[in-house]
Amino acid sequence: MTLLIVGGSGFLGAELVRQATAAGHATVATYATKPVEAAQATWRALDLTKAAYADEVVTELRPRLIINAASNRDDWTVTAQAPIRLAMAAAQHRSRLVHVSSDAIFSGARTHYDLSCQPDPVTSYGAAKAAAETGVLTVHPEAVVARTSLIIGKGSSVHERLVHQLAAGSPGALYTDDIRCPVAVEDLAAGILELAESDASGIHHLAGADAVSRHELGVLIARRDGLDATGISAGLRAGSLPGGLDVRLDSRTTQQKLRTTLRGAREFCAEPA
Repeated sequence: MTLLIVGGSGFLGAELVRQATAAGHATVATYATKPVEAAQATWRALDLTKAAYADEVVTELRPRLIINAASNRDDWTVTAQAPIRLAMAAAQHRSRLVHVSSDAIFSGARTHYDLSCQPDPVTSYGAAKAAAETGVLTVHPEAVVARTSLIIGKGSSVHERLVHQLAAGSPGALYTDDIRCPVAVEDLAAGILELAESDASGIHHLAGADAVSRHELGVLIARRDGLDATGISAGLRAGSLPGGLDVRLDSRTTQQKLRTTLRGAREFCAEPA
């Protein structure tokens, strides 16, 4: 089986590559700048800003499975348009597709979001992600859209690096009113691979079981890593940054279909990094 991972050099993409190759899948992964040297995969450069490139790669490889983990917050072409082109190529060549989306498609107006909730983005990134979802499922109805939340790893995610900086005395604060359902990168990657190999289609939520603020998450990470959590200041996001404040993805329906447990932050942060 040939598995194509688009965005394989990113944080989630690298974990997808690691798990896919460990499971014995013939894996091709794409990168925009440079590949992940340690990963046992075949690497291909892919510029998603070029309209024809995704189709060319899919036509050449004809993979049975495609996972799109690529995104760029500042680029509508990469975040909104490229996934639709990729879905068109996947549908043409009868490849299964999992497109990774985000809880940024929601405004936070209703707090709890299950699979029946319609996107109501309030940022340009959220709008791009919402547009990609609609386009992907329009041109490839059998595709899976996997929505997720804050992704946390073994010390290498953006949030974890920020926590370390704050604990070391860097200026700044973590918000107590910005609430999400963080997910461990290994859980998310395993869940996505399960969905990719199943006959699932449509929208799925893959977020952690615990709703926590960014500040509480930071304290959990600091304690896990043996840092002084008292150095992490608390602040409020309201009025300072755009975007939804309290966005909680309800992943229970998806969890019932998975062998992988989507652990909550209070559980996965209790383990050493």
